[in-house]
Amino acid sequence: MLDIIKKKVKFMEVLKCDYLPNYTYEDYKHWEGDWELIDGTAYAMAPAPMKKHQMLVGYIFSEIISSIGECRECEVLIDSDWKLNSENVLKPDVAVVCNDKNRKYISKTPEVIFEVISPSTARKDEGLKYSIYASEGVKYYVLVYPNDLIAKVYKNYDFEYKKVAEFDTETVQFTDIKCEFSFDFAAIFARFRD
Repeated sequence: MLDIIKKKVKFMEVLKCDYLPNYTYEDYKHWEGDWELIDGTAYAMAPAPMKKHQMLVGYIFSEIISSIGECRECEVLIDSDWKLNSENVLKPDVAVVCNDKNRKYISKTPEVIFEVISPSTARKDEGLKYSIYASEGVKYYVLVYPNDLIAKVYKNYDFEYKKVAEFDTETVQFTDIKCEFSFDFAAIFARFRD
């Protein structure tokens, strides 16, 4: 079985090298629409999110802003480019970034990232981005599920995520980061409960 997996990986590497275009940030800057760039491969973002998705992103942003308060070192950003290197540019739904002096894009590893899951992004958010965020040292990764009104919170330990818990009505303390804050999931999800 291991030999089959190794052959498949080698085939995919050859396919990528020989047949698929390899893009860089310089290409990315000129594209129209919403894209992410992962290992030189272009990923189209899903069409405009549903209202519930957009509202959740806005409420998450607002909850973090009100909890962080007057901290001048931290930024809370929505759908901003995070340029990891010339072949990797991601767009987290909400990111908390500290001490990043770059004004064009996020250039430092965010402390916390929230992704609101939709059917078209679930696989990428739960797999590919999960792995990238862990390996890049994002301290907390929060996956928010609008249909279930729950959030899964992961904390990074030595570049590997461990699940803290699933939350729906609790308040979570985000600690061990530059701008610690609390987050009230009950307040966010209550707006969508019947």
